Amino acid sequence: MLIQVILFAFGLALLIRGGDWFVDSASSIARQLHMPELLIGATIVSIGTTLPETMVSTQGALLGSSSIAFGNAIGSIICNTALIAALTLVVHPSAVDRKVLLVPSLAFFIATAFFCFNAYAFRAFPRLSGLILLAVFVVYVTCMIRSSLALARSKPAKGSKAESSITAPSSCDPDTSLLRDGLMLCCGAAVIAIGARLLVSSTQVIALAMGIPESVIALTIVALGTSLPELITAITSLRKGLGALSLGNVIGANLFNLVLVCGLAITIAPFDLASAGASSMTVDIPLMLLSMLLLVVPALLFGRMHRTQGVILLLTYAGYCVYQFFFV
Repeated sequence: MLIQVILFAFGLALLIRGGDWFVDSASSIARQLHMPELLIGATIVSIGTTLPETMVSTQGALLGSSSIAFGNAIGSIICNTALIAALTLVVHPSAVDRKVLLVPSLAFFIATAFFCFNAYAFRAFPRLSGLILLAVFVVYVTCMIRSSLALARSKPAKGSKAESSITAPSSCDPDTSLLRDGLMLCCGAAVIAIGARLLVSSTQVIALAMGIPESVIALTIVALGTSLPELITAITSLRKGLGALSLGNVIGANLFNLVLVCGLAITIAPFDLASAGASSMTVDIPLMLLSMLLLVVPALLFGRMHRTQGVILLLTYAGYCVYQFFFV
């Protein structure tokens, strides 16, 4: 048992470190290739912060543990919204740009509608559903790339100034720097894969030894662990006075959890909700939707977040954890 706990902690540490390497090196490569900052944030960084969830759910699906794969994705969305975004609102409520939040929010709720249709109409997720979710991911990223490039072209002067500051000459040769970042990108992906494997396998053993259902562990401990990149982003944003940036990252990560993480897991190993826990349809999915509505709707209607929202979300998450550990 002690060995499994050590492996769990080691796997979690590898996920965090690998995620840092991947995001940093990917962002560096993007800047050196003169990609706009908006494009970096909308694609590489958002996908990078979701890599731990992606790897854990994929490894869980490959090992035949669909409850880990499903629970990790849904639990991460709940954790991102009701804990990480909530902390941001409590510490630094701020105004937000409704136009920036509109597209990812609409994409999330469209994907959620399809997800709920499968859950409540068929009580199962066939491989076709996973492929459709992955297609939504591809369409969304493509649209974000096009809109980002169009925005960059519409503001050449400002873009040129920002780009020149980003790509200022350094003591390192550009080719050497790209090669170094490319190696770090591969190392980050490999470390994430190893950490995900350790996390999933040790979680299964710990859950069995403690008599706790895998779905509960996946929805709470694993979900919180794999959401640490989003938490780090939120803390960094707060330190720089950019609360709205943290909110946008959470919404983007939630969308990727639904269409990329769940899409990959379902495509690899289709499953029915009976294997994901009895509370999935009555508690987990409704809470995922409710917490996102509470977070996003006021921002879209009024263009501002309020501290009260964060307090309500934090209380909701606390109650959810109590329910998972004591009543499931």
